[in-house]
Amino acid sequence: MKTSDKILQMLKTRGALTAKVIATELGLTTMAVRQHLQSLEESRDLVYEDRKATRGRPTRYWALTPKSNSHFSDRHEELTVQLIDSVKTIFGDGALEQLITHREQATYTLYSQALSNVDGLQAKLNILAKLRTEEGYMATIEQHQELYFLLENHCPICAAATSCLSFCRSELQLFQSLFTAEANITREEHIIEGARRCAYKIVPIAG
Repeated sequence: MKTSDKILQMLKTRGALTAKVIATELGLTTMAVRQHLQSLEESRDLVYEDRKATRGRPTRYWALTPKSNSHFSDRHEELTVQLIDSVKTIFGDGALEQLITHREQATYTLYSQALSNVDGLQAKLNILAKLRTEEGYMATIEQHQELYFLLENHCPICAAATSCLSFCRSELQLFQSLFTAEANITREEHIIEGARRCAYKIVPIAG
């Protein structure tokens, strides 16, 4: 993987970072990383923000722009949106809801089978994150004391979800159904509302 692609991956999964942090992670000099950052800025894939430091000069943080999404999986966005519009036009909104419900049920069956022989909430969440990553969501699990967070750093169906919010509603319902007896799940951050990622808070149900 090219250095520029590694930088994009880091910023996608971790948010805004300094050149120094990126250089340390990649084992490169700060000067070398700055050259890549400048190139990515010129291609409009990155922007920077100078944040005030406790003392001394401001610290420069680099972050992705919406244009950078072209470097990540998009599941043929244009075709997807066209198909959604066609279903609405020809069959109506009710038919589209049926399709989304069918997709949710099929995904539920797939995920349930993968989780069926796994014990413990955390182990199940790790499997779920693996499945979502394989589908292009760049998913990770974080634990904060008694809480868990499913973090999805990319949305490969973003165009479809933007065109039809029922896709997002369906995914939240899917997660809630999978863990209905083990945890309460809410969406705390949402990509199509302008957030950098989708974040789901998972609160275990006391046994």
